[in-house]
Amino acid sequence: MMKTTKAMSDTAAFERSLAKPDRPQYVLRLYVTGMTPRSARAIANIKEICEEHLKGRYDLQVIDIYQQPVLAEGDQIIAVPTLIKKLPLPLRRIMGDLSDREQVLIGLDLKPKK
Repeated sequence: MMKTTKAMSDTAAFERSLAKPDRPQYVLRLYVTGMTPRSARAIANIKEICEEHLKGRYDLQVIDIYQQPVLAEGDQIIAVPTLIKKLPLPLRRIMGDLSDREQVLIGLDLKPKK
């Protein structure tokens, strides 16, 4: 049942993204391992970036791989923390505690590469 709900959620986010191509909806997943200092930093960093650059147009899901290993396996997570930008396409992966703000903005396509 949960897979159906998640699939509908992803579909709805994709449709919202297409409806407003100039201001797309972002669907992000952050994989962490419990509340380690590195995980806590990654969560704080991505929340700050999202509120500053994507306010009102993002869906951030924080996933603890210890609690939901099936999701981590499905997204082929090999290192944590890992941020996955599912939408808008293209899919992107950013690893680490997300403290390199410029690299995160480039990875989210919010800032052009130099």
